[in-house]
Amino acid sequence: MHVMEEAEYRRFLTEGTRTGKLATTRADGRPHVAPVWFDLDYDGTVVLTTGADSVKGKALRREPRVCLCVDDETPPYSFVVINGIAEITEDPGPLLEWAIRIADRYMGPERAEAYGRRNAMPGELLVRITPNHVVAQADVAD
Repeated sequence: MHVMEEAEYRRFLTEGTRTGKLATTRADGRPHVAPVWFDLDYDGTVVLTTGADSVKGKALRREPRVCLCVDDETPPYSFVVINGIAEITEDPGPLLEWAIRIADRYMGPERAEAYGRRNAMPGELLVRITPNHVVAQADVAD
């Protein structure tokens, strides 16, 4: 096992189509975890979209502190856990740009535009998570 340096965990986060598991807090204090598609901005900010009326969307508006876990479920296992603060916007320009970029990652270039437009409709949110603590370990089972 080894601790990943920033460049290594950024590569890990952007390789392939691993989903993140986003943890938020419900109004009554219970935790909520949901899988999300995401990408990284050049500065290391995690970017994703979600519905404003979803459990995630409501929780993020009320409490911006979140935790995102991304893992490799194959031996020797690796993971990155990001604690951070979420900022939300409904600005249609950046929302569409990021929705297409994220869809390109997960659905491929031939389907990116259609999925991106679907995920950038009114009622959708663009979420940017600024990390304030990262735990990143590779080759856990070695």
